[in-house]
Amino acid sequence: MSVADKAPDYIRSITPYLPGKPISELAREMGLAEASIVKLASNENPLGMGARARDAAMNTFSALSRYPDGGAFALKAAISRKFGVSADQIVIGNGSNDILELAARTFLAPGLAAVFAQHAFAVYPLATNATGARCIEVAARDYGHDLDAMAAAITPDVRVVFIANPNNPTGTFLPGDALEAFLARVPSDVLVVLDEAYTEYLAPEQRYDAISWLPRFPNLLVSRTFSKAYGLAGLRVGYAIAHPGVADLMNRVRQPFNVSSVALAAAEAALGDDEFLAQSAELNRRGMVQLTEAFAEMGLTWIPSAGNFVTFKVGDAAAVNQGLLKRGVIVRPIAGYGMPEWLRVSIGLPEENSRFIEALRQILT
Repeated sequence: MSVADKAPDYIRSITPYLPGKPISELAREMGLAEASIVKLASNENPLGMGARARDAAMNTFSALSRYPDGGAFALKAAISRKFGVSADQIVIGNGSNDILELAARTFLAPGLAAVFAQHAFAVYPLATNATGARCIEVAARDYGHDLDAMAAAITPDVRVVFIANPNNPTGTFLPGDALEAFLARVPSDVLVVLDEAYTEYLAPEQRYDAISWLPRFPNLLVSRTFSKAYGLAGLRVGYAIAHPGVADLMNRVRQPFNVSSVALAAAEAALGDDEFLAQSAELNRRGMVQLTEAFAEMGLTWIPSAGNFVTFKVGDAAAVNQGLLKRGVIVRPIAGYGMPEWLRVSIGLPEENSRFIEALRQILT
């Protein structure tokens, strides 16, 4: 018997997360020039990173022989100012994935359980399984969260509930008042992780302030990221805002230098760049119209999305995806989310969206 055979069964049973296909990989597989490929698979900001964030990142290069600030003092101060919270309420992560995993490692263990929705982010079961805890997947309602069913699924061994709003990969949205009512129903010893990775893309009428709920719900954790609207996906930086007691425990298990100096500086600058954020949201709004109008013309079904992506139904999604890849267009198959007839496409630049639409038309006609 090997050392790998001796690993815990709950680790051995994990199916690894499969990220979106990189441009370089498709270029190798299909013999395509990288410059000819359009990637609309990973919900990245097609504008890239803002100028202020880029300048801040480049200014760190002369000091990269030094360790980063393990306490992330400057970034925490910026988050504190922006959201009116104290520094001891903040956890900085290597992307919001790190935040989700830190929450699981802190509050889950063998014999305990986590609740999440069907068709929700794949990291929730991965993070839960890695702790040896039990996964409770609640059937979706209209491809999104059924909050009544999720509340009913909370058993005495549940310690964490994961909610994505907007949800990835389906883009569904829960109104703030529904979330607030749900929190009032959750036992105080159960942590509710509200994953708001796409919150910056919400329309003005959809916006709510979950951070303002923290004094009433100390079992709430709000998770956000700089990977999406802020355009820093490659730098890997996210953050959580929670009750000081929750943040303290998560910071105890967090690696001391989990975010690089470059990422910390870029995130601090990005947080104050409201102009770039507004530009990104407007580009996304126009792109959403461009894609959904094309789906309507092609007679396709799609799920209305509050994020920077749209999930649409094509029947044989694997074949359609392969056809798109041959044409140099990368989207996201989501059969692993229990949706084998659907694909998810990120909103890109207008010309990237047009390239995808034309390729899809060629395949379906």
